[in-house]
Amino acid sequence: MKKLVIGMIFNFVLMSVFAQGFNNEKTELSFFVQRMYKTAPFEGVKIMKDYDHEYILSVVVLPIASYNTEQEMNRVAMVKAMRQVNTFFNGSSITSDLVITTSENMIDSTNVVLITETIREQSIGYVQQLELLTNFEDSQGKNKVFVFYKELQKNL
Repeated sequence: MKKLVIGMIFNFVLMSVFAQGFNNEKTELSFFVQRMYKTAPFEGVKIMKDYDHEYILSVVVLPIASYNTEQEMNRVAMVKAMRQVNTFFNGSSITSDLVITTSENMIDSTNVVLITETIREQSIGYVQQLELLTNFEDSQGKNKVFVFYKELQKNL
């Protein structure tokens, strides 16, 4: 009976130690990206490789003051991250229109020139399954940086 109780306690302790499986690779990648961003801030899509894995990262920077709730900010960040990755994989079509309007001021006979430029970007496709790796405030505390990632499949 004693051996059974000791065996059960040993198994319980052993299982509880291994039950808390944290994703060490994800945590290490998160810390690495934060250090990399704080050294040289960037925004956009990056491909990161190590010996066993290949990841696509999408970094989005949003001003904190522009959003009423955290939920709005998270949703906008997710949509922008998916757009960046979609543009990276599928490309985009960019068109630009430049309109120059001139008018003359009748009081002092000066010309007023107004230049308006409209840039449109179109991309077709859909990217899913991006996961939030980490989010943190930048060094000034005015912007929030969101890092989304997805592990890419290696072609054998």
